[in-house]
Order: sequence, then structure tokens, then C-alpha cells
Amino acid sequence: MNDQQLLRYSRHILLDEIDIEGQEKLLAAHALIIGAGGLGSPAAFYLASAGIGTITLVDDDTVDLTNLQRQILHTTERVGQAKVVSGQKTLADINPGIRVIALKERVTGERLNELVSQASVVLDCSDNFATRHAINRACVANRVPLVSGAAIKFDGQVSVFDPRSGKAPCYACLFPEDQQFEEVNCGTMGVFAPLVGIIGSTQAAEALKLVAGIGESLAGRLLLLDAQAMEWSSIKIARNASCSVCGHAH
Repeated sequence: MNDQQLLRYSRHILLDEIDIEGQEKLLAAHALIIGAGGLGSPAAFYLASAGIGTITLVDDDTVDLTNLQRQILHTTERVGQAKVVSGQKTLADINPGIRVIALKERVTGERLNELVSQASVVLDCSDNFATRHAINRACVANRVPLVSGAAIKFDGQVSVFDPRSGKAPCYACLFPEDQQFEEVNCGTMGVFAPLVGIIGSTQAAEALKLVAGIGESLAGRLLLLDAQAMEWSSIKIARNASCSVCGHAH
């Protein structure tokens, strides 16, 4: 690290658990963030400010006025712009010393697999089960840790699915692909603005811990937040030996 980086990241370096070695791990890391909306905004903010060296931001949507109540990557004058372009500009202002790759596309199949294989950690900030399952499959196949978040109304959840561990469950262990779950979105149900900030920031914290190799991740636990009562709950998740996605991997 040069003198400017030592100064910029000095508050991380002062932490014995991170120090210079941990900060260098962050600078060498590549985070793939899928979704540049409510969850992706705070997650990207903190990963950029913390010094994740490369961030790939993936989203095929454009900024809408209704997004601005909670999607803090974007500004009023950027309504109509691609979210990834708007996000790239914001992150460059926060930390010009990192690389931000903006991909305006809906990634699936081999393209998704390619992007996941290049990442140190993946943050699922999407808003539908089909995308979440596709991301999970790619992470299991490439043994890349996944930090998954969701938020609707006043309820949020976050967990880590780490296929590098033989004991940790994957997303499909919790939500099997062959089960039907009701799809809800904030366009019809609404979402409390700070909720996505809390969940997205938690995703960033888990991603940073995974990259730096510090603390204990949320692998094997689902963290639930009731923002009206401001109460957290933690539920243990067991790996499903017969899981259609990760069962064969063990």
C-alpha cells in the first residue's frame, strides 16, 4: 500500500483483527454485487469505502423516481440512467482508488457462471427467487461464498452460504427449488427505507469478514429483522444432505 492508502484505510489498519495484512486482502479482492437497488446500494457503498479492490456491479434496470426513497447509490438527476452507470459514478466519488465494473445486463447461465468464477465473494442483492437460485447454483459450482439478503415491508433477512465448507448449507437447503414461494416485491408491498440500508450494510460486513478471514460468518444461520419492533432473531440452518444443488458436492 502507498501512503495515501495507509492514510485512507488507517482506521481498519488500527484494528488488530484486520491490520495491514487484512486490508491488503480487501484490496486484492473482487466482489460481485448482483442488484444495484435497495440492498446493493449500501452494500456497494461500504465495500467501496472499505477498499475492496474490484467491484462488479450487475443490474439491467434504470433509475426510476420511485427508487430514490431507498436506493442511495442514485440521485434525482440520474433518473433514466442505467443503475450500474449511476452506481459506478457514485462509487468512483467515494473511492477513486478501486475498480468498478458496470454491467447493464440480466446475467444467467454460462455468463453468470463466468462472473461468479472470477469473484472472491458474491452478494445477492436481487429481488426474485429465480435469480437467487441461479446465483446459488453458480456459487456452489465454483465454491465461492455467497452473502444473501432480502427485505420487504418492515422485514429483512440475511445469511451466508459458504460452499467452501463441507458442513454449511446452501440457499436451496433453506428454500428448495422445487417448492413454491410467493413472490412479493416492493412495487406492490412497499418497503421501509432504512430497512434495506440495515440489511445491505450487514451484507457488506459479512463480505468483508469473509474476504479478510476474520470473525465468524453467518454461514449456517439466518438472521431475521423485524424493523417495527427493531428485534433481531437468529435461526440455525442445517445442510440438507439430499439438496438438489449442494447435496452431491459433499
